[in-house]
Amino acid sequence: MNADPSIGPLSRAIDATDSVSFAVPARAGSAVGDLKDNRRASREAASRQPRSNTMLPSPVLLPSVLPTERLLESGKPRPEVRAQLRRIPDLRNAATILGAYLQWIGLLGAAAMVPRVVVWVVVFVLMVRIFGLLGVLGHEAVHGLLFTNPRINRWVGRWLLAYPILLPFDLYQRAHLNHHRDELGPNDVDLNVYDACPMEPSSFGRKLLRDLCLVSGWKVLRSLLRDLRNRKAEIRRILVVQAALLAGFALIGHPEFYVLLWLLPWMTLWRLVTRLRLIAEHGGLTRSKDRRLTTHHIRQGLLPRFWMVPYNIGWHLAHHVDMGVPFRNLPALHGELVASGWITPGLEHKNYFTLWRSAVRSELQETLVEE
Repeated sequence: MNADPSIGPLSRAIDATDSVSFAVPARAGSAVGDLKDNRRASREAASRQPRSNTMLPSPVLLPSVLPTERLLESGKPRPEVRAQLRRIPDLRNAATILGAYLQWIGLLGAAAMVPRVVVWVVVFVLMVRIFGLLGVLGHEAVHGLLFTNPRINRWVGRWLLAYPILLPFDLYQRAHLNHHRDELGPNDVDLNVYDACPMEPSSFGRKLLRDLCLVSGWKVLRSLLRDLRNRKAEIRRILVVQAALLAGFALIGHPEFYVLLWLLPWMTLWRLVTRLRLIAEHGGLTRSKDRRLTTHHIRQGLLPRFWMVPYNIGWHLAHHVDMGVPFRNLPALHGELVASGWITPGLEHKNYFTLWRSAVRSELQETLVEE
């Protein structure tokens, strides 16, 4: 998930000189259009250049073992195996969405019933989990994997999952599927985040500070408001949902919750977590048909799965091998890749902190990196 969660343009980790815009594309021949063309050309040229300081695994960790009896050369399961892994359980997914909403309501109920600062701080932090739950389920809908009925899948993905977290579903879908089509290619919306790794610790710290101090969040929110002036229908739909949320908070006697326990965590902690997750997914890697060179695999612990990478989105290498496999079956697909010998033990980062440490060193010394 890139985007991100969760994800895509609104999950983009923003540098100080970046701006995220969902405005109408510039006309050909305009100054803005020329600037965008120049930037695109620069990115295309950069994507073709060999990178000397990356987080790429050593070739000895990339054995050529495919195809096998169960996997194709790309790593995708053969049709008879894939048929099992691609089943979409409509009722279970509906229950999962309900469960996410109940967790959201439960947190807000706790904040309303126990109006103490310490409780509100805990709820503020745990809202990141709620954004992650809705974002990852919205990501499933983007891939058409939430419900077997496409109309239900799209409606739920838009109105119940994406719009509450201020994510333009249709725009995100286009950007995210393009991300899968050419991972880390010149048009990958989050390429600037991936290519920044590894980085100096001071640079990493400044980025995280901007996330926590509303700089990144304000740029994303400002882009939404700018597109409202451009009469973008999807942005108006998002604002309708946000107005409904504000009305709901007012009905329970706490309109301030919308700002304090929804918008502020979205503009701060969620921006920081999104940046960290993007780095963990593809940071420092390269454009390649071999997904082991585009996507990291990290051992999945209970805490990150609870707070940052729910619903198996942390099995991200398996997701990029076959984006048609629903989230419930990503661990099974990962198991197939391990059993084949395609994913080796040395390819796995032992936890998220070891990966982030390697992402902020100017001189990498991790065993996963070819020096």
